[in-house]
Amino acid sequence: MSYFAFFSTMASYNFIKYGVEAEKYILVANRYHKNIQFVSFIALGCALYHAYFLPIQVWIIMGYLLVLTGLYALPLIPKAKNLRSWGGLKIFIVALVWAGTTVILPVVAAEHYLGWDVWIAVFQRFVLVFILLLPFEIRDLKYDTPDLRTLPQRFGVSRTKTIGAWVAMLFFVATFLIDDLSRLEIIAKGILFLVLGMVLLMTKRIQKKYFSSFWVESIPIFWWGMVWIFYTFF
Repeated sequence: MSYFAFFSTMASYNFIKYGVEAEKYILVANRYHKNIQFVSFIALGCALYHAYFLPIQVWIIMGYLLVLTGLYALPLIPKAKNLRSWGGLKIFIVALVWAGTTVILPVVAAEHYLGWDVWIAVFQRFVLVFILLLPFEIRDLKYDTPDLRTLPQRFGVSRTKTIGAWVAMLFFVATFLIDDLSRLEIIAKGILFLVLGMVLLMTKRIQKKYFSSFWVESIPIFWWGMVWIFYTFF
């Protein structure tokens, strides 16, 4: 399941970024682009190989997520809009696919029950990705067409950051709804909540090159490392 999630994410992300959204990055079909395409095809093959060993229940859920990912990038019918072009839907679709891939698929693959705590985890993962996408949407104001109607386009940068702050608070408060709650989980999500707040505070329309592309992108890795350290040594 882990290998499938890794390789399928690599393939689908590269397909969207260097395919349908390539014009946003002023990307031409050079050697760099071709190398990315080659790696993406290899990743797709690896994802299909590992998917073969997953149970049918995972395939069913995977099918729904695949359809969402496909419709996010490609129109359902020729000359129609894809889902990301339907005003305001983009950020919610990305967060939903992330939550499904990183929470629901592993739980189903492990044949565990989709109980209350799992759905809280799905909600928190959805909210987390929603917050992490806001710095990117603010950064991409100069690229995105008006018909996307992203949150910064509709509400402005300041109000978008305020929305993100309230959603971050909701993320942390939801922790206390978990039945099987440990002190370490409260501490880990409390630190993550502070990090999210700091990132939102530092987010600007004109950003340094690696602010979103590296520092914001690395927050899930930071969270994973923090949880691993807590549960390994404490």
